[in-house]
Amino acid sequence: KLPSVDAVIHEAAITDTTLKDDTKMVMVNYNGFKKVLAWCLKNKTRLIYASSAGVYGTGPSPMKESQAPKPLNTYAYSKYLCDREVLKLRGDVAVPIVGLRYFNVYGPGETHKGSSSSMIFQLYLQMKQGRQPRVFKYGEQKRDFILVDDVVAATIGALALNESVIMNVGTGNARSFNDIIGVLNRVLGEKFAPDYFDNPYAKTYQDHTEADISLLKETLNFEPHYTLEEGIERYIRTYHNVSQE
Repeated sequence: KLPSVDAVIHEAAITDTTLKDDTKMVMVNYNGFKKVLAWCLKNKTRLIYASSAGVYGTGPSPMKESQAPKPLNTYAYSKYLCDREVLKLRGDVAVPIVGLRYFNVYGPGETHKGSSSSMIFQLYLQMKQGRQPRVFKYGEQKRDFILVDDVVAATIGALALNESVIMNVGTGNARSFNDIIGVLNRVLGEKFAPDYFDNPYAKTYQDHTEADISLLKETLNFEPHYTLEEGIERYIRTYHNVSQE
């Protein structure tokens, strides 16, 4: 039913890693993706799709596209299945199929996601409400946080590629939850101490994500523009209209 299109950017998915309905997760994320992929192959339409750093699980960091996947939960496994489907093609297609393994994205447009929104947004809300920011003991878990502005730029840049590839989209720098709290305190003009608690998802939780972005730089000639400090300040002060008192 679609009109003629130049490209498809496929971002739809269930992103709640704690969802207990495995069948629904795979049906939406993997089976849905296969339908989009089949349509694009049939109509010779280039496809950019969202994969995830979740496929790496507890693998070594910095995480490289060539390393073996170790998904820890059904969400990550569903994204691994999508990547595997593309790798089966071995580039033998008439149009580029590009998978982007997004790392920990934050920024405008996530307010509807609730518990699936970024840690940056969740901690901001707690602190804005005058509460101590709650993080798993002892806040030294690290993530490669990337502002959505940079993710959008990389995704649009991928539309110009003439080859099929799966690559990381991150900053190449891992930062701790304690770092986030420190930056938020500065931006909000507060001095909140973290409230540490036990991690109930320890067996399916990534303690460290950090992207190797060599392929991103080489393929797209792209590097993220915003540091964590710059990204959080832009997000909170501009989008949420918060000024330091």
